Amino acid sequence: MTDKNLYNDILPIFHITGRKGWINDPNGLVYYKGEYHVFFQYHPYGTSWGPMHWGHVVSSDLTNWKYLPVALAPGGVGDKDGCFSGTAICAFGKLFLMYTGFEENGGGEKVRQVQCLAESEDGVNFKKHGVVIGSDDLPEGFMPCDFRDPHVFCHKGKYYCLVAAKKREGRGRLLLYRSDDLFKWSFFSDALGFDSEGIMFECPNYIEEAGMIAVSDQLAPPKDEGRLNIHWSRYFLGKMNYDTGKFTVENEGILDYGFDYYAPQCFSDCSEKILIGWLNMWDRNVPSVKYGFAGMLSVPRKISVENGRVIQTPVVKKREAFKTSVGEKLTDSAIIGVIEIEADELESFEIELRKGKEDFTSIKLVDDFWVFDRSKSGEKIVGAEKDELSLAGKRKMPFEGGKKTTVSIVLDKYSIEFFEGGRVMSSTVYPHGDADIIDLKIKASKCIYTRYEIAD
Repeated sequence: MTDKNLYNDILPIFHITGRKGWINDPNGLVYYKGEYHVFFQYHPYGTSWGPMHWGHVVSSDLTNWKYLPVALAPGGVGDKDGCFSGTAICAFGKLFLMYTGFEENGGGEKVRQVQCLAESEDGVNFKKHGVVIGSDDLPEGFMPCDFRDPHVFCHKGKYYCLVAAKKREGRGRLLLYRSDDLFKWSFFSDALGFDSEGIMFECPNYIEEAGMIAVSDQLAPPKDEGRLNIHWSRYFLGKMNYDTGKFTVENEGILDYGFDYYAPQCFSDCSEKILIGWLNMWDRNVPSVKYGFAGMLSVPRKISVENGRVIQTPVVKKREAFKTSVGEKLTDSAIIGVIEIEADELESFEIELRKGKEDFTSIKLVDDFWVFDRSKSGEKIVGAEKDELSLAGKRKMPFEGGKKTTVSIVLDKYSIEFFEGGRVMSSTVYPHGDADIIDLKIKASKCIYTRYEIAD
């Protein structure tokens, strides 16, 4: 299991946390020297956002994680007040981290966000090289106080970097830079050529093999029943023109329909396309602070593109623990693990998870939508959203139907991630005590229920 030492009784079993302190965005996901490396925004000295460091874990199977020393800490040139989000890339036989250095300078427009570089030969100890894309490298009309989250990738021997930036008197854009050596960069283009829907794009991630840009949209207005979070993560599918630096969007969509998912990043230098996001949300309370930690990362998700839509499936090392056919009802129990339900000609579906004397979280099929309800899931979680569905503790996700329906539900101590039809709803839950009952009610011509344990 995950290397947690004295934290076994309180921490999630296989979702990444900081063990103690605050975490948010995943950073620098990379496959390097035979291991999956995940870095993350980390404040080790408190359970709220603070001076950001880069935490660091590694795994050989994407399920069991080993914790390594902090990779980056604030205090260098350009990053005296924080090492913000960024990316990792293997180049010249080394591992490089490119990240946003943060200097407070009294706040407001005096804030400076610049792009910094660090390198490592062993993947554990990093040497900082300071600022490589500074305020002077911004095109005219952009604000140096909102210039962050570099994503580096390589195409035909040349390096490119997408950075989120904000126009003065405007909204967010994605700027593209290029370089021959990772140290000297020049501005290339305004890659998308259009604004964010909210006040700022954050955490861009370009996945060339999928023709996809994943990005988070900060303080975006509600758009439909699937986009109610005050901050949400979206994707654009299309093509990058390396002669002009422009990305032409052909389709777009949302990456998660649940309450808690932000800043997804994909592993680089990896044969498979695998995303991990922050399994939490800004402007919400986090009940786990009483245990000394706040925030976790999502289960890894393998992605593909089919018919102009991103398809996501969970990646978990697991072993079968229980399997049975279901008539119309089933009762089981689990706090940790993965549940798979295969149904032919599905007519109705309702499952209650983490059920105890007072608590339960339900997922129900209603009028061609999956409805996730955490209104009675345990400790109250309150966000900034004021719409009717959010206030009722609910989220909705489309259901397209078909002859066969396959549901996967990933359970950990404080989270439920529901997968169906390539779509996902991810949400945190904090039941009281050891609420572990699973009640399933289903109508289908055939139904197979399988529960898996997490494997070492």
